[in-house]
Amino acid sequence: MKEKMQPDYWEKGTQSRKSKEQWFKVNVGILMDRMNHSQTDLHVLQWRHGCEIEEADGSHRFLRGIDEYSYDGSEFLSFDDDNMRWIAPVPEALPTKRKWDEVPILNQYTKGYLEKECVDWLTKFMEYGKESLRKHSPPDVHVFAKKSVTDPKMLTLTCLATGFYPKDVVVSLRKFRTSLPEHLLTSSGVRPNDDGTYQLRKSVEIQEDEKASYDCYVTHSSLETPVIAEWDGSCKDCTTGIIVGFVVGFLVAGILAGVVVFLIKRYKKNQQTSNNGYNLTPTENGHK
Repeated sequence: MKEKMQPDYWEKGTQSRKSKEQWFKVNVGILMDRMNHSQTDLHVLQWRHGCEIEEADGSHRFLRGIDEYSYDGSEFLSFDDDNMRWIAPVPEALPTKRKWDEVPILNQYTKGYLEKECVDWLTKFMEYGKESLRKHSPPDVHVFAKKSVTDPKMLTLTCLATGFYPKDVVVSLRKFRTSLPEHLLTSSGVRPNDDGTYQLRKSVEIQEDEKASYDCYVTHSSLETPVIAEWDGSCKDCTTGIIVGFVVGFLVAGILAGVVVFLIKRYKKNQQTSNNGYNLTPTENGHK
């Protein structure tokens, strides 16, 4: 949008929204008086307008226009595009309906906006969206296993898809080419990377001696065919405990050996000092 829209679009749009803000302030006050509502309570006036189109063979067909108002969450007034008139579902909306229907040019403008200008904007935005989707980045897929943090007899098998854009992606962990149910998986949800791309990881707990064939199956708009990354059956940190235990044991043994040697030397030195001191006279020891 920043690249495509002209600078004056933002200025004009801002002024239009500020003007509409004032319109809302005035009209919500009118409705509060009409409904006999307290000025101290919270009340909400909402406006929804737009259009629906059908896209086929490169062309667009208008389906329907939407221009409606609600007050405190309930439908208050809506525009009948086919008959070019306003519909009042509640008695309090009748004064507004009569007032607006008495100005034919207003209804003509509303119909023209919904069927023409709104469609033009929508098709333009759709094209911008498609162009953004064409600037895609394919996912980099990895599958790996680590020791489970909750059960030492289990492994956590993880599928990681990262670096993809746009964010819509389908990631499945499969066992013997059959997708595992989502309720058995733990998902991180799609998260942003620092470079504007996205990542998603899904994990499942499996037996440490699992011999089944697992893979990660990923589909994305940037891919002509799905990516299938197979798990090689290895575990990243399964040998770490043995190595750490050996190193710790070796260090403890070394420390104990050092302490023993130190104590032996200390004992011998104390014995020698004690024996020498016992044979000295008080005068030879420096005492008067």
